[in-house]
Amino acid sequence: MSRETVLKDDAFLVSETDAKGIITFANEQFCDIAEYNLDELIGQPHNMVRHSDMPKAAFEDLWKTVKSGKVWQGYVKNKTKSGGYYWVFATVYPYKNEAGEQCYMSCRRKPERKKIDEAIQLYKTLR
Repeated sequence: MSRETVLKDDAFLVSETDAKGIITFANEQFCDIAEYNLDELIGQPHNMVRHSDMPKAAFEDLWKTVKSGKVWQGYVKNKTKSGGYYWVFATVYPYKNEAGEQCYMSCRRKPERKKIDEAIQLYKTLR
């Protein structure tokens, strides 16, 4: 059984990607929780932290939403470098950078345990 890392109540994990989902920025809290240093994350696909328990349908919905210019919110189970996991409530914002290129910012907070339990049940019905 892999170990769960529970976010602190005031945790605020931030990352940014380009249009293809390649990490261009990650804050220190994200690096700490995911167990990577910044150099290991920059230039890598954001799905490197995707946990195998997450249904593809959740990320299809995320990408469909943000590519249409809308903000997406949802509960996400991510994996750590050492094989553990952590849950977040994620808000993903589409935006254009100074060069006019499409980018995405993900801001993540600690979810309520009740909401995690609901997400686990929902995700069992999706693939």
